[in-house]
Amino acid sequence: MSNNNPYIPMPVQIAKITNEVDTNDIKTFRLVFLNREDEEKFQYMPGQFAELSIYGKGESPIGIASSPTDPGYVEFTVQRAGAIVPGLVTAALHNMDEGAQIGLRGPLGNSWPIDFLEKKNVVVVGGGFAFTTLRSLINYMLYKDNRKRFGEITVIYGARTPGLLLYKEELAAWEKRDDIKTIITVDKGNETWKGREGFVPAVCKEVAPSPNNAVAVICGPPIMIKFTLPVFFELGFSKENILTSLEMRMKCGIGKCGRCNVGSQYVCKDGPVFSLAQLDQLPRDF
Repeated sequence: MSNNNPYIPMPVQIAKITNEVDTNDIKTFRLVFLNREDEEKFQYMPGQFAELSIYGKGESPIGIASSPTDPGYVEFTVQRAGAIVPGLVTAALHNMDEGAQIGLRGPLGNSWPIDFLEKKNVVVVGGGFAFTTLRSLINYMLYKDNRKRFGEITVIYGARTPGLLLYKEELAAWEKRDDIKTIITVDKGNETWKGREGFVPAVCKEVAPSPNNAVAVICGPPIMIKFTLPVFFELGFSKENILTSLEMRMKCGIGKCGRCNVGSQYVCKDGPVFSLAQLDQLPRDF
Protein backbone atom coordinates (compact mmCIF):
# COMPACT_ATOMS: atom_id res chain seq x y z
CA MET A 1 0.00 0.00 0.00
CA SER A 2 1.30 3.44 -0.88
CA ASN A 3 1.84 6.18 1.69
CA ASN A 4 2.34 9.93 1.63
CA ASN A 5 5.14 10.07 4.20
CA PRO A 6 8.14 11.70 2.44
CA TYR A 7 10.56 9.86 4.72
CA ILE A 8 9.35 6.36 3.80
CA PRO A 9 10.73 4.93 0.54
CA MET A 10 8.61 3.12 -2.01
CA PRO A 11 9.52 -0.52 -2.70
CA VAL A 12 11.03 -1.14 -6.13
CA GLN A 13 12.70 -4.07 -7.82
CA ILE A 14 15.87 -4.11 -9.90
CA ALA A 15 14.67 -5.25 -13.33
CA LYS A 16 17.88 -4.75 -15.29
CA ILE A 17 21.52 -3.93 -14.59
CA THR A 18 23.77 -2.51 -17.32
CA ASN A 19 27.52 -2.24 -16.84
CA GLU A 20 28.43 1.08 -18.48
CA VAL A 21 32.23 1.28 -18.36
CA ASP A 22 35.36 -0.84 -18.70
CA THR A 23 36.32 -0.24 -15.07
CA ASN A 24 33.08 -1.93 -13.90
CA ASP A 25 32.38 0.76 -11.33
CA ILE A 26 29.46 2.53 -13.06
CA LYS A 27 26.21 0.63 -13.62
CA THR A 28 22.73 1.64 -14.73
CA PHE A 29 19.93 0.16 -12.64
CA ARG A 30 16.45 -0.11 -14.14
CA LEU A 31 13.87 -0.12 -11.36
CA VAL A 32 10.22 -1.11 -11.54
CA PHE A 33 7.62 -0.27 -8.92
CA LEU A 34 6.03 -3.03 -6.88
CA ASN A 35 2.88 -0.96 -6.36
CA ARG A 36 0.96 0.61 -9.24
CA GLU A 37 -0.08 3.52 -7.04
CA ASP A 38 3.57 4.34 -6.34
CA GLU A 39 4.39 4.27 -10.04
CA GLU A 40 1.55 6.65 -10.82
CA LYS A 41 2.64 8.99 -8.03
CA PHE A 42 6.29 9.08 -9.14
CA GLN A 43 5.88 11.87 -11.70
CA TYR A 44 9.29 13.36 -12.53
CA MET A 45 11.00 15.59 -15.06
CA PRO A 46 14.58 15.55 -16.41
CA GLY A 47 17.08 16.97 -13.92
CA GLN A 48 15.37 15.72 -10.78
CA PHE A 49 16.89 13.17 -8.42
CA ALA A 50 15.72 10.59 -5.91
CA GLU A 51 17.00 8.81 -2.84
CA LEU A 52 17.91 5.15 -3.30
CA SER A 53 17.83 3.18 -0.07
CA ILE A 54 19.36 -0.17 0.75
CA TYR A 55 17.79 -1.73 3.79
CA GLY A 56 20.29 -1.78 6.65
CA LYS A 57 22.82 0.40 4.79
CA GLY A 58 21.18 3.82 4.34
CA GLU A 59 20.20 5.96 1.37
CA SER A 60 22.00 7.97 -1.30
CA PRO A 61 20.78 10.80 -3.57
CA ILE A 62 21.14 9.91 -7.25
CA GLY A 63 20.11 11.84 -10.37
CA ILE A 64 17.43 10.22 -12.52
CA ALA A 65 18.98 9.00 -15.77
CA SER A 66 15.84 7.88 -17.59
CA SER A 67 13.28 10.12 -19.26
CA PRO A 68 9.64 10.37 -18.19
CA THR A 69 8.82 9.61 -21.82
CA ASP A 70 9.89 6.01 -21.08
CA PRO A 71 7.02 4.70 -18.92
CA GLY A 72 7.05 1.62 -16.73
CA TYR A 73 10.45 2.06 -15.15
CA VAL A 74 12.95 4.57 -13.83
CA GLU A 75 16.73 4.35 -14.28
CA PHE A 76 19.69 5.48 -12.20
CA THR A 77 23.34 5.36 -13.21
CA VAL A 78 25.42 4.81 -10.08
CA GLN A 79 29.14 4.93 -9.47
CA ARG A 80 30.37 2.37 -6.96
CA ALA A 81 31.88 3.58 -3.71
CA GLY A 82 35.59 4.22 -3.90
CA ALA A 83 38.20 6.90 -3.47
CA ILE A 84 36.12 9.45 -5.38
CA VAL A 85 32.61 8.52 -4.29
CA PRO A 86 32.66 7.00 -0.81
CA GLY A 87 29.52 5.35 0.54
CA LEU A 88 28.05 2.12 1.83
CA VAL A 89 24.91 2.47 -0.27
CA THR A 90 26.51 2.59 -3.71
CA ALA A 91 28.85 -0.29 -2.81
CA ALA A 92 25.92 -2.40 -1.61
CA LEU A 93 23.87 -1.55 -4.69
CA HIS A 94 26.68 -2.67 -7.00
CA ASN A 95 26.74 -6.03 -5.22
CA MET A 96 23.05 -6.65 -5.88
CA ASP A 97 21.56 -8.76 -8.64
CA GLU A 98 18.55 -8.32 -10.88
CA GLY A 99 15.41 -9.16 -8.95
CA ALA A 100 16.60 -7.62 -5.68
CA GLN A 101 14.38 -5.09 -3.90
CA ILE A 102 15.44 -1.65 -2.70
CA GLY A 103 13.70 1.56 -1.69
CA LEU A 104 13.05 4.72 -3.71
CA ARG A 105 12.14 8.12 -2.31
CA GLY A 106 11.22 11.02 -4.58
CA PRO A 107 11.20 12.56 -7.08
CA LEU A 108 13.08 15.43 -5.44
CA GLY A 109 14.45 18.84 -6.39
CA ASN A 110 13.66 20.94 -9.43
CA SER A 111 14.21 19.98 -13.06
CA TRP A 112 15.83 21.36 -16.17
CA PRO A 113 13.50 24.28 -17.07
CA ILE A 114 11.68 22.78 -20.03
CA ASP A 115 9.44 25.82 -20.53
CA PHE A 116 12.54 28.05 -20.68
CA LEU A 117 14.19 25.72 -23.22
CA GLU A 118 11.20 25.57 -25.56
CA LYS A 119 11.64 27.27 -28.96
CA LYS A 120 15.36 27.67 -28.24
CA ASN A 121 18.47 25.95 -29.52
CA VAL A 122 19.85 23.74 -26.76
CA VAL A 123 23.56 23.00 -26.35
CA VAL A 124 24.16 20.10 -23.95
CA VAL A 125 27.72 19.73 -22.65
CA GLY A 126 28.66 16.79 -20.46
CA GLY A 127 31.78 15.23 -19.04
CA GLY A 128 32.31 11.77 -17.64
CA PHE A 129 29.91 10.44 -15.04
CA ALA A 130 27.99 13.74 -14.88
CA PHE A 131 26.05 12.86 -18.03
CA THR A 132 23.17 11.08 -16.29
CA THR A 133 20.51 13.78 -15.97
CA LEU A 134 21.70 15.23 -19.29
CA ARG A 135 20.80 11.91 -20.90
CA SER A 136 17.34 12.25 -19.38
CA LEU A 137 16.98 15.72 -20.87
CA ILE A 138 18.23 14.69 -24.31
CA ASN A 139 15.88 11.71 -24.55
CA TYR A 140 13.00 13.88 -23.37
CA MET A 141 13.67 16.46 -26.10
CA LEU A 142 14.13 13.78 -28.77
CA TYR A 143 10.86 12.05 -27.93
CA LYS A 144 8.64 12.09 -31.02
CA ASP A 145 5.92 14.21 -29.42
CA ASN A 146 8.43 16.69 -27.96
CA ARG A 147 11.08 17.20 -30.64
CA LYS A 148 9.20 19.98 -32.44
CA ARG A 149 9.04 22.01 -29.21
CA PHE A 150 12.80 22.67 -29.33
CA GLY A 151 15.17 24.18 -31.85
CA GLU A 152 18.54 22.75 -32.80
CA ILE A 153 19.99 20.28 -30.31
CA THR A 154 23.76 19.99 -30.01
CA VAL A 155 25.39 17.48 -27.66
CA ILE A 156 29.09 17.65 -26.77
CA TYR A 157 30.11 14.81 -24.49
CA GLY A 158 33.56 13.68 -23.39
CA ALA A 159 35.28 11.14 -21.18
CA ARG A 160 38.87 10.37 -20.32
CA THR A 161 38.96 7.20 -22.44
CA PRO A 162 36.57 5.41 -24.85
CA GLY A 163 35.87 2.79 -22.20
CA LEU A 164 34.56 5.44 -19.79
CA LEU A 165 31.87 6.79 -22.11
CA LEU A 166 28.37 6.15 -20.76
CA TYR A 167 25.38 4.94 -22.79
CA LYS A 168 27.48 3.87 -25.78
CA GLU A 169 24.56 2.41 -27.75
CA GLU A 170 22.49 5.56 -27.32
CA LEU A 171 25.42 7.75 -28.31
CA ALA A 172 25.81 5.76 -31.52
CA ALA A 173 22.08 6.06 -32.22
CA TRP A 174 22.15 9.83 -31.67
CA GLU A 175 25.09 10.18 -34.05
CA LYS A 176 22.98 8.59 -36.80
CA ARG A 177 20.02 10.94 -36.35
CA ASP A 178 19.62 14.07 -38.43
CA ASP A 179 17.67 16.03 -35.82
CA ILE A 180 20.51 16.22 -33.29
CA LYS A 181 24.20 17.12 -33.66
CA THR A 182 26.26 14.76 -31.50
CA ILE A 183 29.97 15.33 -30.88
CA ILE A 184 31.75 12.66 -28.83
CA THR A 185 35.32 13.15 -27.67
CA VAL A 186 37.84 11.44 -25.41
CA ASP A 187 40.92 12.84 -23.76
CA LYS A 188 42.99 9.96 -25.10
CA GLY A 189 41.89 7.29 -27.56
CA ASN A 190 43.07 3.70 -27.89
CA GLU A 191 44.01 1.49 -30.83
CA THR A 192 40.36 0.90 -31.77
CA TRP A 193 39.08 4.46 -31.26
CA LYS A 194 38.30 6.21 -34.54
CA GLY A 195 36.50 9.21 -33.06
CA ARG A 196 37.57 12.64 -31.92
CA GLU A 197 40.30 13.27 -29.34
CA GLY A 198 40.47 16.40 -27.24
CA PHE A 199 39.32 17.95 -24.00
CA VAL A 200 35.71 19.11 -23.81
CA PRO A 201 36.52 22.86 -23.49
CA ALA A 202 38.71 22.76 -26.62
CA VAL A 203 36.05 20.84 -28.54
CA CYS A 204 33.40 23.37 -27.48
CA LYS A 205 35.60 26.15 -28.80
CA GLU A 206 36.08 24.27 -32.07
CA VAL A 207 32.37 23.50 -32.53
CA ALA A 208 31.55 27.10 -31.53
CA PRO A 209 27.78 26.83 -31.02
CA SER A 210 25.95 30.09 -31.68
CA PRO A 211 24.51 31.94 -28.68
CA ASN A 212 21.59 33.24 -30.75
CA ASN A 213 18.36 32.06 -29.16
CA ALA A 214 20.39 29.36 -27.40
CA VAL A 215 20.78 27.91 -23.93
CA ALA A 216 23.79 25.88 -22.75
CA VAL A 217 23.25 23.07 -20.24
CA ILE A 218 26.59 22.08 -18.74
CA CYS A 219 27.43 19.27 -16.29
CA GLY A 220 30.74 17.62 -15.58
CA PRO A 221 33.72 17.44 -13.26
CA PRO A 222 34.55 20.80 -11.63
CA ILE A 223 37.78 21.11 -13.61
CA MET A 224 35.88 20.63 -16.89
CA ILE A 225 33.29 23.23 -15.96
CA LYS A 226 36.03 25.65 -14.87
CA PHE A 227 37.60 25.65 -18.33
CA THR A 228 34.38 25.26 -20.32
CA LEU A 229 32.51 28.27 -18.96
CA PRO A 230 35.01 30.85 -20.32
CA VAL A 231 34.57 29.32 -23.77
CA PHE A 232 30.82 29.94 -23.64
CA PHE A 233 31.33 33.46 -22.33
CA GLU A 234 33.62 34.14 -25.29
CA LEU A 235 31.00 32.71 -27.64
CA GLY A 236 28.51 35.23 -26.27
CA PHE A 237 26.33 33.13 -23.96
CA SER A 238 24.94 35.10 -21.02
CA LYS A 239 24.89 33.74 -17.48
CA GLU A 240 21.10 33.63 -17.64
CA ASN A 241 21.41 31.22 -20.57
CA ILE A 242 23.91 28.81 -18.99
CA LEU A 243 22.42 26.15 -16.72
CA THR A 244 24.11 23.62 -14.46
CA SER A 245 23.26 21.26 -11.61
CA LEU A 246 24.60 21.12 -8.07
CA GLU A 247 23.48 17.52 -7.68
CA MET A 248 26.59 16.61 -5.66
CA ARG A 249 25.29 18.84 -2.85
CA MET A 250 22.28 16.61 -2.26
CA LYS A 251 21.74 15.05 1.15
CA CYS A 252 18.29 14.40 2.66
CA GLY A 253 16.40 15.74 -0.35
CA ILE A 254 13.63 17.58 1.47
CA GLY A 255 15.41 20.51 3.14
CA LYS A 256 15.45 19.16 6.67
CA CYS A 257 19.08 18.26 7.38
CA GLY A 258 20.53 21.63 6.33
CA ARG A 259 23.64 20.09 4.79
CA CYS A 260 22.93 21.24 1.24
CA ASN A 261 22.25 24.91 1.87
CA VAL A 262 24.17 27.57 -0.03
CA GLY A 263 23.36 30.92 1.49
CA SER A 264 19.60 31.17 1.65
CA GLN A 265 19.02 28.33 -0.81
CA TYR A 266 18.43 24.68 -0.01
CA VAL A 267 19.88 23.01 -3.06
CA CYS A 268 17.71 19.93 -2.64
CA LYS A 269 14.52 22.01 -2.77
CA ASP A 270 15.46 25.17 -4.67
CA GLY A 271 17.79 23.20 -6.96
CA PRO A 272 19.77 21.27 -7.96
CA VAL A 273 19.31 23.10 -11.29
CA PHE A 274 20.43 26.74 -11.35
CA SER A 275 21.48 29.26 -13.95
CA LEU A 276 24.88 30.90 -13.54
CA ALA A 277 23.04 34.17 -12.94
CA GLN A 278 21.27 32.59 -9.96
CA LEU A 279 24.52 31.14 -8.63
CA ASP A 280 26.12 34.57 -8.81
CA GLN A 281 23.67 35.67 -6.12
CA LEU A 282 24.84 32.95 -3.73
CA PRO A 283 27.98 32.69 -1.55
CA ARG A 284 30.85 30.98 -3.36
CA ASP A 285 30.83 27.88 -1.16
CA PHE A 286 29.38 25.39 -3.60
